[in-house]
Parts: sequence; structure tokens; C-alpha cells
Amino acid sequence: MMQQHPNYQIINVDSLTYAGNLENLKSIENNPNYTFSKTDITDAQAVDTLFRQGVDVVVNFAAESHVDRSILEPEVFVKTNVLGTQVLLDAAKKYGVTKFVQVSTDEVYGTLGETGLFTEETPLTPNSPYSASKAGGDLLVRAYHETFGLPINITRCSNNYGPYQFPEKLIPLIISRALSDQALPIYGDGLNIRDWLYVEDHCSAIDLVIHQGRIGEVYNIGGNNERTNLHIVKTILQELNKPEALMTYVKDRLGHDRRYGIDPTKITQELGWKPKHHFETGIKETIQWYLNNKEWWSRIQSGEYQDYSTKQYGDRLGDSL
Repeated sequence: MMQQHPNYQIINVDSLTYAGNLENLKSIENNPNYTFSKTDITDAQAVDTLFRQGVDVVVNFAAESHVDRSILEPEVFVKTNVLGTQVLLDAAKKYGVTKFVQVSTDEVYGTLGETGLFTEETPLTPNSPYSASKAGGDLLVRAYHETFGLPINITRCSNNYGPYQFPEKLIPLIISRALSDQALPIYGDGLNIRDWLYVEDHCSAIDLVIHQGRIGEVYNIGGNNERTNLHIVKTILQELNKPEALMTYVKDRLGHDRRYGIDPTKITQELGWKPKHHFETGIKETIQWYLNNKEWWSRIQSGEYQDYSTKQYGDRLGDSL
């Protein structure tokens, strides 16, 4: 957004939980049009203080998003993904924002069989505490539009991949562990299918929805890159010249959805969006990025990345704008 819209004033709100990493934003942290605020979106008073400064558009990326963690701690996901969304909606309504974009997930649709794709009309049938909490947030966003006339859009994307992804997710997890010659855990038979979307393609779609999305509409964003988890792992091993003997099959995740696949026809026809990255080239670029930035993910594995925010911002982290 800073590159595409250099005159925009952007406020980055993050509570800096375990996955928050301010090192990712070094390149813009001194930009006069960029401000960081360490704020929990469930803190209504703090959120109100932010909005009081004047906010035109809200893009709600804030979420707990790791399915495994949601199985262990569902309440954390409900708090952030449902209550946090409601707090943002109240502030958006109070201060009259011109657009509220809810960034959601294809997981709210549940699971697919061997055929068919998720469309915007697919019923919400979430199967994990994570996806249920996201569906709950989505329904609140819809309700604030229907009840209060809040100008909203909801986007639902497929699995993202690319640079700077926290290494609990499949692709960076496999890359980092393979480079360290560690065992690579594969759930069940490894044949669960996901539709993979390069992160920059996702961002370009959100940019379009902000500026051109029809008020009240849902837009599915998919990469047209369905691959099994096993294919992903073997592709990474091949690129890194690592042996398949590192693969270790483990007990399947509870309630593990079998297949996701998105039909992006609506956003393509209405807004002219198309992904620029094919998976075969995108995965190679991603692997190369992790090869070139070993220090980055090594610092995450050791926990040192969390020191940066303290050194950079000190006591100012808790300051409101």
C-alpha cells in the first residue's frame, strides 16, 4: 500500500502477540506517512482513541489464524476474531468510516469433496474453532451493514504463501526444518488439498476491493493452485536437494478439512483481478527468499526477534497515537 499509494496515511495496529514481528517493517518504520500502534483490538477504549484521530478505511487483518492453536485454545480465537471485530465495527460506525474490509478465509466454507469450488454463495459450515471464529466475525460485519448501513466488504482468501510468513505455517515450516535437516511432520496421508495464493496477489486484490468493491459484497480470492500437502513438501525437498526420508507421517489433525478450492470469478469479472504468480514460480521465489534470509527465521526460532520491538520502540509501544 505504501508503494501503490505513497500519499496515504497508514496506521498499523498490532498487539504483537507471538507472531508479531516489527523487524518485517524496518523499511517503512521511519516513513512520515506510517504510524505503528501497539494496540489490542479487543480494547475498546484504545481502539476509540485511534479512530478519534480520523480514519477513512479499516482493513481488518487482525486474527488468530493457526488451526492447531485453535484446537488447544479456542477462547483466544473467539476473543480476537469475534469480539475484536465487534470492537472495530463499533468504532467504524461511531466515526463514520467510508469502507470496512473484513479479511477472512475460505475455511469458513468448511470442506469440499473431490469436485466443485467455493463461491460467495457457498453456505458457511466451519469445522474448526479457528474457522468458526472467523465465520462469527464475518457475520457480525454483515449484520453491521444490514442493520446500521456500515459500508463493508468481506474477502475470503485461500492459503497464502510468500516472504515473511511466520514459520508455523506449512511452507515456511517445511523450508526451515528441511534446511536444518529436521523431521518434516505430515498430517495423515498428506493428501489434504489447499489452493495456494501468493501474498502479493492477495494484497493487490484487497487494494482493488478497498477502492472498487461494491458495498456489502463478498469477494473470494483464490490462486487457482490446488496442491496436496504431500506435493508441497516434495516440491520443497526437491528444490533444496534434501531427501524425502525427512518426511514423517504423524497422527492427523482433529477435524482436518480435506480440500479447499476457490472460484474467483466474481472478483475477476467485477474488478478485473487476476493473480500474477503461478505456483511453480512463486514457490521457487519463496524458497529462495528463505534461503537468503536464514537469519530472519533463525531469530524467530530462537525468540530473538521479539527483542527488536523493545529495542526499537521501548516504552513507546504502549502509547496511543
